[in-house]
Amino acid sequence: MRPVASTPAHRTDLLAELVCSNSFKSVETTNAHGLLKAELRLLGSLLLRCADEARVPGGAALAVDRAVFAGRATELVGGHPNVRVVREEATDLPAPGIVATGPLTSDRLAARIAERLGTGALAFYDAIAPIVADDSLDHGRLFAASRYGKGGGDDYLNAALSEAEYGEFIAALTAADRYQAHEFDGVPYFEGCLPVEEMAGRGREALRFGPMKPVGLADPASGRRPHAVVQLRREDRAGQMWNLVGFQTRLRTGEQRRVFRLIPGLGAAEFLRYGSIHRNSYLNTPACLAPHLALRDAPATLFAGQLTGIEGYTESLGTGLLAGINLARLLRGAEPLIPPPETMLGALLAYLRDADPGAFQPMNANFGLLPPLAAAPRDRAVKKQLLVERALAAMRIFVGSVDEA
Repeated sequence: MRPVASTPAHRTDLLAELVCSNSFKSVETTNAHGLLKAELRLLGSLLLRCADEARVPGGAALAVDRAVFAGRATELVGGHPNVRVVREEATDLPAPGIVATGPLTSDRLAARIAERLGTGALAFYDAIAPIVADDSLDHGRLFAASRYGKGGGDDYLNAALSEAEYGEFIAALTAADRYQAHEFDGVPYFEGCLPVEEMAGRGREALRFGPMKPVGLADPASGRRPHAVVQLRREDRAGQMWNLVGFQTRLRTGEQRRVFRLIPGLGAAEFLRYGSIHRNSYLNTPACLAPHLALRDAPATLFAGQLTGIEGYTESLGTGLLAGINLARLLRGAEPLIPPPETMLGALLAYLRDADPGAFQPMNANFGLLPPLAAAPRDRAVKKQLLVERALAAMRIFVGSVDEA
């Protein structure tokens, strides 16, 4: 619907604009997100090819230049001979069609969805991390390194904090003024995307076991592991913008400047984008959708993306790709297909189908979703590798059934 109607988080009229992070997470298949990417590549994911073209250094993560990624996606979709892009706000459900309106579904369409499904859409709030300018950083106080030397070995900038500096930072963070609004009351945050001040409020050491964990890093100045670390991830290919990893927040902008400038190397940081909070709507999928993520009484009206109750860019790509495959099948009179639960994509759909509707919350890809091995080895690394091999073998068979159709 952009630019005819905007959202609290989007800034452009490009398709596939990324607003929460520029990282699609790990590409290593022994990581759940990496395994899911490998499966989607087997299925021919177009957006992962866009991400490859827009990639910037990010260690083991597939990080992208947002503008390049969204521009390429817009070019490919808008330039396709069988696609007509209509820019207006949708206020009703398509029949047939796919609803992939994301976490910022407009109020009118969200109301229509709730009316149509006979159940209210659930909502929580996602938080966005700040971005700072490279030339405003004190590089003498930062060191370049990737955790455990992954990727290029020096893909991140790291700010090391002593115990005293960490204590001062935590005290300032937990006392800082936050945006307050009645709609925040009682709305649960997704555990995978907690505001940094919410994490800090859970205990003095919480951030040292979260986004400020120092494991896998050594400060060249001392040769030792720091007490705590703040990592900055490159936002663009030129390295002019850096994202404070894991520092999503709802602090007021003045407080963000004051508190985050306490981080070593960020004393004069210029904030190119402040952290913010935005609504994230999602359906109680196990209560109201069919296993292939469609209306139970209208199987050719499908849903995809974060609206279905999955979390993450790659997860959204997977449900969108599968929705496209299944809508094409349904229009030809064939039955929809669902990947086997041994695959990461299939395991996500199994979660959306089987989760307790009374306690449903969004889910990321993770190995805990996969069915256990018949004879699991004690070695965790070996076990994970076997799960990966089984998943990719199952996905290859599934791709064959899609191709045959």
